Amino acid sequence: MGVFPAEDEKIMTEKKRARRAFDAAFKLQVVRMVREQGLSVGQVCRDMKLVESAVRRWIEQFDEEAAGRPGAGKPLTVEQQRIRQLEIENRQLKSDNDLLKNGHRGAAPSQWTETPGYLH
Repeated sequence: MGVFPAEDEKIMTEKKRARRAFDAAFKLQVVRMVREQGLSVGQVCRDMKLVESAVRRWIEQFDEEAAGRPGAGKPLTVEQQRIRQLEIENRQLKSDNDLLKNGHRGAAPSQWTETPGYLH
């Protein structure tokens, strides 16, 4: 640390990189550079200015998906993205179905077919 702590803090802040977001297609491209082209993780990271831990997470995610498991992060492959979307839709449909099945519990049968008051 220098004599002026505020200046040291400013320098450290300037050194921090802004957090970048990458879409699934980019991540998959990076993984394929390692897996299919045989490039090292370190080399890909240097060339593309990426952090090794992120690339290793993407590779791990890809390996999980290739083995038919969902993995921990956002899906990389189109197939896993579709499976994840279908799982979400399935949960919603089950929830809607349960609501319809159990929605009338506690209500008298006359309330099930109640007509609006203006029709009487």
